[in-house]
Formats: sequence, structure tokens, C-alpha cells
Amino acid sequence: MIGQWTQNHRRSILFLLAILAVGGMLAAFKLPISLFPTVDFPRVVISLDAGDQPPEQMEMLVTRPVEEAVRRVPGVRTVRSTTARGTAEVSINFDWGLDMASATLQVNAATAQIMSQLPTGTVMQARRMDPTVFPIIAYSLTSKTVTPTQLRDLAEYQLRPLLTGVNGVAQVQTTGGALEEYQVNVDPQKLLARGLSQDDVSRALTSNNVINVVGRLEDHYKLFLVMADSRLQNIEQIRQTIVSSGGNGVVRVADVAEVLHATVPQWIRVTADGKDAVLLSVYQQPGSNSVQIATDIKSKLAQYKLPAGVHLANWYDQSELVTASATSVRDAILIGIALAALVLFIFLRNVKITLIAIIVVPAVLATTVVLLWLLDMSFNIMTLGGMAAAVGLIIDDAIVMIEHIVRRLQAKAAQAHSVEKTVTDAALEFFRPLLGSSASTLVIFIPLAFLSGVTGAFFKALSTTMAAGLFISFLITWLAVPILAAHFLTDKDVSQDHDGRLTLWMHKKYERLMMRFLNRPALILLLLLPLIGIGYLGYQHVGSGFMPAMDEGGFVLDYYSEPGTAVTETDRLVRQVETIIRANPNVLTYSRRTGTGLGGGLGEPNHGDFFVKLKSGTRQPVDLVMDQVRNRVEHEVPGLRVEMAQLMEDLIGDLTAVPQPVEIKIFSADPKNLSGIARTVAARISKINGLVDVKNGINPSGDALRVHVDPVKAMQEGLDPAAVSKMLSDSINGNVATQMLSGVKAVGVRVWLPQSMRNNDKDLGLLTVRSPDGHLVPLQKIATITSLTGQAEISRENLKPMIAVTGRISGRDLGSVIADVKIALAKPGLFPPGAYFELGGLYEQQRIAFQGLMTVFAAASVLVFLLLLFMYESFRLAGIILFTSLASVSAVFVGLSLTGIDLNISAMMGMTMIIGIVTEVAIFYFSEQQELINADPPLEWRNALIQAGKNRMRPIVMTTITAILTLLPLAFALGKGSEMQQPLAIAIISGLIVQLPLVLLVMPVLYSVIGRKS
Repeated sequence: MIGQWTQNHRRSILFLLAILAVGGMLAAFKLPISLFPTVDFPRVVISLDAGDQPPEQMEMLVTRPVEEAVRRVPGVRTVRSTTARGTAEVSINFDWGLDMASATLQVNAATAQIMSQLPTGTVMQARRMDPTVFPIIAYSLTSKTVTPTQLRDLAEYQLRPLLTGVNGVAQVQTTGGALEEYQVNVDPQKLLARGLSQDDVSRALTSNNVINVVGRLEDHYKLFLVMADSRLQNIEQIRQTIVSSGGNGVVRVADVAEVLHATVPQWIRVTADGKDAVLLSVYQQPGSNSVQIATDIKSKLAQYKLPAGVHLANWYDQSELVTASATSVRDAILIGIALAALVLFIFLRNVKITLIAIIVVPAVLATTVVLLWLLDMSFNIMTLGGMAAAVGLIIDDAIVMIEHIVRRLQAKAAQAHSVEKTVTDAALEFFRPLLGSSASTLVIFIPLAFLSGVTGAFFKALSTTMAAGLFISFLITWLAVPILAAHFLTDKDVSQDHDGRLTLWMHKKYERLMMRFLNRPALILLLLLPLIGIGYLGYQHVGSGFMPAMDEGGFVLDYYSEPGTAVTETDRLVRQVETIIRANPNVLTYSRRTGTGLGGGLGEPNHGDFFVKLKSGTRQPVDLVMDQVRNRVEHEVPGLRVEMAQLMEDLIGDLTAVPQPVEIKIFSADPKNLSGIARTVAARISKINGLVDVKNGINPSGDALRVHVDPVKAMQEGLDPAAVSKMLSDSINGNVATQMLSGVKAVGVRVWLPQSMRNNDKDLGLLTVRSPDGHLVPLQKIATITSLTGQAEISRENLKPMIAVTGRISGRDLGSVIADVKIALAKPGLFPPGAYFELGGLYEQQRIAFQGLMTVFAAASVLVFLLLLFMYESFRLAGIILFTSLASVSAVFVGLSLTGIDLNISAMMGMTMIIGIVTEVAIFYFSEQQELINADPPLEWRNALIQAGKNRMRPIVMTTITAILTLLPLAFALGKGSEMQQPLAIAIISGLIVQLPLVLLVMPVLYSVIGRKS
């Protein structure tokens, strides 16, 4: 009935499938393209700024109240904070799966309630962490002829508005260059002679630079707005501004101060390719198309005419990695389809049959794109990788269906049956095994839907894509392949002999081998035990990791000079690093920041980072380049510590608050012991082979000069500590008294002391403070000035003091390094009573991921067993098939060990999928065996086992070889981005290699011994 209905509606079915395929091709142009899947990372970061308070006071008055407030927000798992001088960062981690927009609002509400309790002037900013907090494309502006101020103005007021208008752009950030301002350097002696103060100059500038609306006037049938405008227009008007008038005559600013056209004081440095630069960083909106944004940005900049002498360089472009990944996936799919067609043609030697099977792949992939569009997903390295990995499994269904149809056509060629009826009967006959085999693979993906953490965030997109492709493949194979076969295949195709000499020879050898094994079942252990034994050895030798390593074509280099080092000294040291980077032949371009960073965070003048972009094409691997740069810096630039990571590793680390692979979190009942323990732990683990960039977690701020005002001495001079503090601030930092409009920007006017009076700590004691009666008091007369050594940042986790010792890994796997770390930390005497440690970092994420994936593995096995039980109602048969599938997992460890690939979350995904893939083939075998037993006349059970193997040998061999060949481009990691799916491909290929002997030899023999009675 179903077969007749399908044939009656064949035109509408094919038309519907064609519409879906065409719709998929159209949807492919509308689907967003990005590097990562759209993921709500469960993390909110609060940045706090409260001036220049010491870390202890900052932690007590600001950080703790904020921690306690946000800890009450529903869904919070951990609260971690870092407090430095005047600044703090509070990281709040939530449970995965929460609505982070709502969680961020709740965090803002919780902090708003305590803002009144925090010190006056505290600034707070909360931001959600997602991949869009990092730029997708960035440029540098450099010039030998244009000043840094002009470069900054060009970037800020010309290029930034130009690029912000591009669809999908969230913001364009400018860094570096210089900001224009006017500086009024007052002379204290001249002010004293005229009975004036620095505040008088500031007030005069403020009051003489105003514009006010004073009313409206109606005249000559018009309504006029009356404005009082006394705004300052240029530097000369600043000089001529009247400060006072009276008995001493008119006193102008120029009489008591020097007015200069200067730049805003800043404590950062930004360079690109060795030159001072301004950086433009473009950030995308969530869910936008990063490739299209990059294309539009490049188009806008190509049309914009830069001033003469200005050079624009692209130092980062995420779309290059996305485009290269998409290209490599496209190539992998095309190569896979071509190889699959070759295999089909070699075995079936018929062009029509080959084309019918091959046409399924593009139809399935195009229809899968429609489903991705309906699910509001995007093209990214995971969904594209899922498509490439699914090609071999997609074509498997078409191969077994078309092979079954051809075999039935050949069997009934001598009978008076039409091709159409035979095809329809064959399709109906094969429906149950096709449904069971497809279901065995699809049920594997059900537990994956419940994965959380980074594993679920990234690999859920891959598993959804593969599951969608396999489900659509089942529908098209069931509906379209029989219709196409019935329409295109003729009697000539049926009469063609598809069994070559090789097939007949294999059947003969297989029958002889099976008879031997069935007569002496114990011989099967000669296949089974070595496989399990070698698999165990492979498991012992394979390394473990978290995310697959990928050559992204660039890396981030973080550097640290000694705490308290001035920006100019750090800049001098880092320019030596620039020389090393420029000398490396693999480097194309780079950008550098000092005092700030690519991803924000707490900035110190002794810290910064590089982003190094490598050349495309033939070059050395990025890991080797990083090692070369690291070794040269360590030997040639003493006083500078560096750590390196590729951007994606750095990005995921920042998004999940675990930026380092190795993190040892040290806690103690006595916080004073933490620093000593951390130094000892860092010294001990730094000796471990493969552990590099070890940091003891002690991050002191720079040295400080503390000015302690004696209240009694200050009162004798008519002063108080608050007034002295304000006067010092105005003298050293200056007071931006007003701002002048200059074209499209506002230029500040800063009033302060000349640089010559505030060069060093001795000058600080000679600074004078004006008392209310007008006389000047030297600061050293009423205050003592002492030097404070740098105070370390204060770290806390869940309200407990903590120091984290961290390190990165080079040349070894994460699991073996952590094993050595545990041995080093287990030695007695390392931790005093009351102190303990916890392992965090990417290792903790790996542990959580592996625990989740092992649960998925177990759940997938149970679901496969349940499916088999439904199909055959036999515990023994279901158990034999499941055992066969699990035995194939042994080969996965062997394959990973031989190829040097770590057992990571991608490999574990492949290991889980191989259970369903082997089960699928086992179902094909037993469906044939059951049919032969129930035939009229029925075959004897031994002959049925052998004949089922002979009948299913060709399709099993074809599907196995085809799947292996289609996965080879991913296994060889051809092209950028394919490294993410390489472990998955190697795991599946390893299982497929042993699939043939396990299903055709081991499984029938086990069934003859254990399951025959059932």
C-alpha cells in the first residue's frame, strides 16, 4: 500500500524534495557565517574603578560588597574576583543554559542596590561574555608624516563613523595615538605675587567658556533665540582669559602661566610593525554574518581615500579563518563525493546506479541547510564540520538501498516482473532494516542534546547538523532512491553482471573461513583478543586533551615586565621583542599594546600583549613559531616574561574564565601563607617537562609614594588633609577645567604645575600648598612621604582568599602533564596545615567534559541496546550486536595512538558515534540473516549465517570504504579549520577499519554460540 502510494505520488515527492534542495541552496546565502556557534557563555564580568585606593582597602570597601551582592543572584555557581590598586574585576559564573540576558539584568539590579554603599566616584560596568566581545577584524594606522594626534582624529572621527554604519557591526573601538588638549602650566610664585591660586585659574577658564540660552525675542514676525556665547575658540583666547582685576590691575592667564598645545597624558603604548600606531577594532553583533561584515568593511575602506603618508594594515581578520574553514569543508565534501562515486562505479560498474546514489548527497546537504535556517543556526566551524563528517554516513544509506534493489532486480530478472514493481517491493522489504539502521545512528545523538559546558556549547551544533543530515538522508533514501531507480533503470541495467571475479573470489574465501570458525568457534578469539589487547595498549599510550589544536594562522603573546616598571621602560624591553618577531620569516604583521590588552581586563603599565599574524601558504606550524619566539625572548630579553596562545584558545579561556590549561588554585586558612606556598608550587612544577610559561599568581602593583598629612601640622597652617589631597591632585594629575569645541571634537584645557616641578619624589616634597590666608606651605612641612613596595593583587573565589599558579603546555598532552603535576604536588611538606589546593583551568573543563561524554557514551549504548531489543525481541542478539559495536572502540585508541592525536572531546564524539555506525551495519547483516531463515524454503541456520554474509558483503565493503574515503580529507586536516574535526574523523575511520571483520566474522560466530537458541 505504501509502495503503491509512493509510486502514485512520485512526481509530487520528487518535486517537494527538489524544492527543499533549491531552498537549501538559497538559504545558504542567507545563513549567518561566524567562527563559533551562537553560544550564551554563562559568565558576567563586572569591572570596578574607584580611583587609586590600595588593594586591601579596595577589596574591603568595594570588592567584598559586590561579591556578596551578586552571590545572591539565582543560578550563580562561582564568584571570582581580582583586586588591584583602585580597580577590581568580579567574574560571575552561572549554570549553563540560563538566559544570560536576564542574568545580566539581575546582576545589574543587585549591584545597583549597593552602589550607595561604595566609595564616592566608584564606576561599575557589567558585561556579558560571548564571542562578540572580541574583534572580528582589526586594522592599524601608521604614518611617518602625520602626527599621532591627527592619526587618532582620523580613526575616531572619520573611519569609526564610516565603519559603524556597516550592517551587523556592534561597535568600532579605537586605541592608541594621542588626544589633543591645551595645558596651562601655572607658576606658583607668580600666582603668590598676585594673591591668586591654581583654583582661581581653573575657575576663570570655566566661567569664561560658556554658552547659555538667555531667552527668546519676537521681532519682525520672527521668534529669535537669544544666546550668551563666550566660548573660547583658540589658544590665544586661553592666554588672554582674565583671572582677576582690581588693585593689581588686570591679571590674565598668560601673566601667571604658560599655555601649550599638547596631548593628554596617557600610560599606554600602541604599535604596529614597529611603528607607533592607532588600532581600529571592529566588533560584531550577536548572530550577525562575520564574513559579510568583513567584506563590507574592506569595501568601505577601499573606497575611502586616506591622507597622504598614512598606511592602513590589516593585522587580524577572523573571516579569513572562517572562509578557509568553509573552503576546506567544501573541498572535503567534493573529494568525498568523488571518491564515493569511484567506489560505487568499481563495485557496481553502472553509471546510472552510481549517479542515483551520488545525487542523494547534495540533496541531503542542501535540505540540511534549510533545517539549520529554521533552527536559527549559522555556518561555523562546527556545523560545516558536521556536514563534512556526515557525507560518508549519508551516502551509506543510498548505497545499501540501491545495492539491495539491484540484487532483487537480478534475482527476479527471469520472472515476469516489471522493474517498477520489483523496485517497489525491494524498497518495502528494506524499509525495516533501513529504519533500524538509521535509528541506531540517530539515537546516539539524543544524549548529546543534554550535554552542557563548553562541550555542549560547541559540539551540540555539530551533532545537530549530523543528526539532521542523517534523518533527511533516511527520508530521501526511502522515498527518492526507489522512485529514481524505478524510473531510470532498465532491463539492460538489470541483466548486467555486477559481481566481478574479485567479488566471487571473496565469497568463496569467506565461505571457507566461516565454516572453519563455525566448526571451531574458539578460533574467533584469535581475532578478538589481539584487537582488545592492542586497544588497551593504545589506551595506555594515547594522550588526553580538551579541545583539538588548530593552526589559526596567528597567536597572542602576553608579556610581563617586573611589577612597577614604568611604561617607557616596558616599551624599551618590548621593542626588543618586536625585533625578534619581525626577524621571524613566518610573520606577516603584528600589533602591540602596553598598559592595556586585546580583551580588556585590568591594565598595568608592566603588562601588555601582541597579536602576531602569520603568513598564509607554506610556512612553519604555528606551535613551532611560538616556540621559536619564546626561546629567543627568554634568552635575549631578560626581565620580561612571556606566555603565548592561539587566539581561539585564549578566547575560549577568557569566555569561560579558565585562560590557562594548568591552574592550581591554592587556599589557606591563613591568607598570609598563600604567597609563600604559591612560590614553592611554581618553582616545583616549572621543572616538569612540557610545562611552560609558569606563573606563581603573585601580581604586585607598582611601587607607591604615600603622602601622610599630619592633621595637627596642617591645622596650624589653616589646612586640612582633604584640601591638601585635592591640591596635590590638581598639581600632579591636573584639573581639566573646561573643554573647547574644535570641529567635531572637544579639546580639554588642563591646569597643573609644569613638568619640571613634578619630575621625581624629591620634587613631590617641595610642592607647595596654598593656605587660606594666601601663604605657600611646602608639602614636606606638613606631611611625611614614604615609599611603599608593590602590593600584590588580591584574588578570591567564592569569598575565600586564593592564589592561582598557572602554566601552559608545549609539546605534550594535557593529561600526562597533569599527572606529573599531581605527583609533584603530592610530595609531603608542600602544604602546611590548613592549606589545600584544587586543580582548575582547562584540565577542570576537560574533566567535566569527559565525565559528560562518558555519560553520553553509556546512555548511547543503552539506547542502542533498547532499539535492538525492540527490533529483535532478543536479549542475546541485542547483546551480541552491542558487544560487537563496543569491541570496535578498541580500534579508536589504536588509531589515535598511531596518529599522535590526543583523546579529546572531538575524538570522544567519534568514539560514541562508532557504536551507532557499527550497529547500523550489524542490523543490515541480521536483517538479511533473519529473512533467509524465514524464507520459503528456509535455510539452515549455519548456511543462513554464511549466505547473509555473502549477500551483505558487497554493500558493507562499499559503505565502509566509502565512509573511510569521505572522511580522509578531515583525517588529514586538509585546509584551515579541519583540525577541529580531525580527531573525530580518525576515531570513526579507526572503528570502520575493524568493522568488516567484526560484523562479518566475529558477530556471526558469537551468535552461533550464544544467540542461536533465541
